[in-house]
Amino acid sequence: MRLCLCLVSWVLLCCGSITQAEIFTSIGQMTDLLYTEKELVHSLREYIKAEESKLSEIKSWARRLDDLTRVSTSDPEGYLAHPVNAYKLMKRLNTEWSHLESLVLHNPSDGFISNMTMHRQYFPDEEDEKGAAKALMRLQDTYHLDSEDFSKGRLPGMHSSAMLTVDDCFDMGKTAYNEADYYHAVLWVQQALKQLDAGEEAVVSKAAVLDYLSYSVYQMGDLPRAIELTRRLVAIEPSHQRAGGNLRYFEKLLLKAQYEQQEDERTEHPDSEEPIQLGTYVRPKDHLPERDVYEALCRGEGGGMTEKRRSRLFCRYQDGSRNPRLLLKPMKEEDEWDSPRIVRYLEALSDYEIEKIKEMAKPRLARATVRDPKTGVLTTANYRVSKSAWLEEEDGPVVARVNQRIQDITGLTVDTAELLQVANYGVGGQYEPHFDFSRRPFDSNLKVDGNRLATFLNYMSDVEAGGATVFPDFGAVIQPKKGTAVFWYNLFKSGEGDYRTRHAACPVLVGSKWVSNKWIHERGQEFLRPCGLTEVD
Repeated sequence: MRLCLCLVSWVLLCCGSITQAEIFTSIGQMTDLLYTEKELVHSLREYIKAEESKLSEIKSWARRLDDLTRVSTSDPEGYLAHPVNAYKLMKRLNTEWSHLESLVLHNPSDGFISNMTMHRQYFPDEEDEKGAAKALMRLQDTYHLDSEDFSKGRLPGMHSSAMLTVDDCFDMGKTAYNEADYYHAVLWVQQALKQLDAGEEAVVSKAAVLDYLSYSVYQMGDLPRAIELTRRLVAIEPSHQRAGGNLRYFEKLLLKAQYEQQEDERTEHPDSEEPIQLGTYVRPKDHLPERDVYEALCRGEGGGMTEKRRSRLFCRYQDGSRNPRLLLKPMKEEDEWDSPRIVRYLEALSDYEIEKIKEMAKPRLARATVRDPKTGVLTTANYRVSKSAWLEEEDGPVVARVNQRIQDITGLTVDTAELLQVANYGVGGQYEPHFDFSRRPFDSNLKVDGNRLATFLNYMSDVEAGGATVFPDFGAVIQPKKGTAVFWYNLFKSGEGDYRTRHAACPVLVGSKWVSNKWIHERGQEFLRPCGLTEVD
């Protein structure tokens, strides 16, 4: 049988050592940080108690000695005339003051600093903070969330006390600004200014906020608003080193544009008195051609099928063509889509199996990587934000049982399939539209086992908001449901790739998304799924 190997770059995920700069990509591993922080808070409180105890003892010494010196200095000779007082003076200065000196020099912070040092190696770093900030911006774009919604903790379906301060919003804007992402810089620095104007206290000055915002607005091409913001900056800080020059430059550019009548700034841009919000400026286009369709599906917009097509979807009991292991307890199978056919299996994994798989995978989770189509080198990518681990049957009987179940359900051999991959999505975790199968040039393992014939995807958690699996080509939206699994073929029976199966994992808005999947390869399926009569059967 001809093994036809097709389509986009082969996506490989590797499992390596965990680095600090990847913490934000897995909610599962971020939970450890909460317990670390709790332990540090306990350590901090112990340090505070020790300091308070030390200070209390020093205060007690000070009060006692204050009373003593008041009496002794009122009549020094009379005081020392008594031999006991003379002795006690010698003792105090020789022994007791030395003890007090030791008490003052003792540093109760040693234990706390030692605990901090021990845990610091697991702390997130600047890259983590930047990655988490970008994740919020990704969620903002995908789900059309205003900066104020985030700032006030208002997310779809929930209200939270998790709020962003002026300084938080400003730091978000600075992250975007430093990446030359002026679109998001404007949204977040504007929110910082709005909260400052409302009287919220902050470390950052209003002048700094206006400085960043005016230049970002200028970069978005909105000269009238850049001028208005720069005038505000000059008014509160006339000696600002850049504001005066920027103002003259912006005004010159605006006069030139109006004189040459190249564009009417008053109609091209909104009134500068109106607040900047989502939709004020157009988000720049990026590398993904189906960005708008993909994000609309993630929001639950568009997609779907006609009632006539929906009437052809059914549910059934599936016994794997009378497989002995499924006869007594067949699988519950539901049609999710008709063409290409996507089915969902209910009760595909038990809670016990899910927890065991997560337990085995968690220590091995490493940032998911993709193969660069130009260099062939495995690398991380912003379009895939998750951590993954690979489990073998030798890792535990649960893995072997799950593999056997997948083989029984699909009727395909898993002898040539890849290991069971477990993935956990972090803050704004996603996997943008991609194919599971490969096109030329092939990796070496494809020459042995063939292309990825089919995908069996287990959902191991419910997700409060976001995290759907979507197919932009035909509009299918599959919501994650704990314990269920979905299955589809990536290749036609001819071995040609089914381009309609390009799919994506939507960003997780609220919750933690765990999945495991099995990529089933061509080799060994020759008589289990024979070739059709045409290329697209």
